[in-house]
Amino acid sequence: MAKPLGVSKNLPTGKAITARIQPNLPVGARLKCADNTGAKELEIIAVKRYRGVRRRLPMAGVGTLVVCSVKKGRQDLRKQVVLAVVVRQKKPYTRFNGSKIRFEDNAAVIVGEDGLPKGTEIKTPVAREAAERWTKIGSIASMVV
Repeated sequence: MAKPLGVSKNLPTGKAITARIQPNLPVGARLKCADNTGAKELEIIAVKRYRGVRRRLPMAGVGTLVVCSVKKGRQDLRKQVVLAVVVRQKKPYTRFNGSKIRFEDNAAVIVGEDGLPKGTEIKTPVAREAAERWTKIGSIASMVV
């Protein structure tokens, strides 16, 4: 029997981010999978550590840990519930040096319960804020923007 999806205490919780990120990915948003695990498309089911308002959809932004369902990809991965970290978002956000950052798509990287990425490489760009908060994601990324 599989263990329920939980979050271990070793995950980075309060690491500072060097930008004012506006979360814009609600529950139900579709994301590209940026790593080489075999998943192609993910759908957000829940946002971990989200403290919200009644009847408001939980939102995620860059560097946020989310619970996703694999919608497209390898046959053995489809319909699996996985943890993922958002590494890109289309909505522009402002870094504290005044520059605005915007990506052309929304993407996430699948991680395990300990916060380590499941894949071995990320060939697409990763936001610097996600790489700072999740250091292992930053180390396997080929490009950090």
